[in-house]
Amino acid sequence: MFRIVASDLDGTLLTPDHRLTSFTKKILKLLTTRNIHFVFATGRHHTNVMQIRDNLKINSYMITSNGARIHNTLGKLIASYDLATEIVDDLLRVVHYDSQIITNIFCNDKWLINRSISKKNCFYNGYESNYHIYQKDTLPLNGICKVYFTSNNYKRLLSLEKKLHARWNHRINISFSLPTCLEVMPEGVSKGHALEQVVKLLGYQLKDCISFGDGMNDQEMLKMAGKGCIMSNAQQRLKDSLPFLEIIGSNKDDAVPHYLQCIYHKKWSDSSLTSGV
Repeated sequence: MFRIVASDLDGTLLTPDHRLTSFTKKILKLLTTRNIHFVFATGRHHTNVMQIRDNLKINSYMITSNGARIHNTLGKLIASYDLATEIVDDLLRVVHYDSQIITNIFCNDKWLINRSISKKNCFYNGYESNYHIYQKDTLPLNGICKVYFTSNNYKRLLSLEKKLHARWNHRINISFSLPTCLEVMPEGVSKGHALEQVVKLLGYQLKDCISFGDGMNDQEMLKMAGKGCIMSNAQQRLKDSLPFLEIIGSNKDDAVPHYLQCIYHKKWSDSSLTSGV
């Protein structure tokens, strides 16, 4: 029996329109009331995830910014990793004037972007409009845990990925959370390594954890957990990189909560679970 459940949000636990269904909410609450630890593991900003957690009214650790920030069940920051300032300076300039790519920054409690966003940009649908536009020559370079680039042109982001790898090699961890989103974190930072820290704090080992994800930024977490489950709607690149892991259903069908219901049903005596509501 897995004592810890770690899940990505977008493309995994959330529906395609970025929400939690009533069934998902019910399963998560059941987990935490039955002494199963739930961990949010996402690329989202921690302020956004805190809103989700507070609305659910559950106690859970939060791994955010792909592992660059870890908050405990009380919402206290317990681990923080930032990009080196010289790397940030380069990242802010590399595609600043490229009209097809938007540069995003997670800086402490702020989400910053380099220009206004078109309503046609589907990546930002379902997010609170709590971002601010920054000026690259006046922005402080410290306290930045993640820089990411969004574009509807996947080939352009692939080219940028190669360029950044060649330029910074092992000093960054870079991955696609979506085909439209290329994310850059400090070296050694990932959801998997953050989960390892959380698991130890809870008094368990990684073998006691089951994890769910759909993007390349979930790769380490899925590989390191006792069991990793890949969404059927996941990036093919992720499926190809971890061919030995189980592929479950899609996020549009609430695959994660249904999977959890299945593996824990003997432990749960609540007959209402069988109704799927």
